[in-house]
Amino acid sequence: MTRHGKNNTASSVYTYHERQRDTKHSGYGTQRQRLGKDSVKDFNACNLTLQACRIPVITPEGYLYDKEAVLTYIVNQKAEIARKLKQYEKDRLKEERELAELAAKEFNDKKARFMAQEMTVMNSGGSSSSSGASGSSSLSSVSNMSSDRGKQLPSFWIPDLTPSTAKERLKKPSTVVTCPMSGSPLKANRLIAVTFSPVDASVDVTKNPTGTAYKCAVTHDTLTNSSKCVVLRTSGAVVTEEAVEKIIRKDMLDPVNGKPLKEADLIPLQRGGTGYSSANELVAKVAKPVMMA
Repeated sequence: MTRHGKNNTASSVYTYHERQRDTKHSGYGTQRQRLGKDSVKDFNACNLTLQACRIPVITPEGYLYDKEAVLTYIVNQKAEIARKLKQYEKDRLKEERELAELAAKEFNDKKARFMAQEMTVMNSGGSSSSSGASGSSSLSSVSNMSSDRGKQLPSFWIPDLTPSTAKERLKKPSTVVTCPMSGSPLKANRLIAVTFSPVDASVDVTKNPTGTAYKCAVTHDTLTNSSKCVVLRTSGAVVTEEAVEKIIRKDMLDPVNGKPLKEADLIPLQRGGTGYSSANELVAKVAKPVMMA
């Protein structure tokens, strides 16, 4: 058979292109859309505000934040943790009180059944026949409404009598503030100040971070979203990965202040991605209903 076009309808095979085309127009199946570079945050943008950092700080895992935004986030998380702990203590006391009430009710029920049984034994001498008849009639009844049992059964229509499922065991909430990106513990004293080197030294980065071009502190190469950057812990300078491999790793000295470096002092700056699929998987997926044959 000769080579046919994408829109050929004479083939008996439902091709991949035809399936993708029908999925796109019908709205069924998983919808995929490739994102452009405009959908990716800049390398110098805060992971919380998605805006250029005025006072940039970085976590030991390499995620960049604006200092004001991340400190506000930590304070809010601590307040939320305190609220959850207070609610947990309230629920725990309520659960203990309910368990104590259930234990007391069970004890009283056992006591009442025991007293009723003792009274039955004491009165069995004179009214054995009558009691036997009444007992047999009560045992023979299979109705749920006999002996006022209707008041004890749960009801689906009355909120007070609605049957409830078994409650889950209460879990104490975590008291650790975590990083919203990596999930690791986030502490204010572990944040590292970052110093970006602007191409134009006359520009004050703290007052006008938007639109400012930055350069490597060693090679003076212009930094872009496609640049692999590394932050030096000892000085907070931002350099390219190429400068680290070719220059810094030879002596393991900070070229800015001359302090010795360790491997843990080289923190890779986590990028938001680029327009190339090799850097990040910039594909958005939306799962929709699937038509079954």
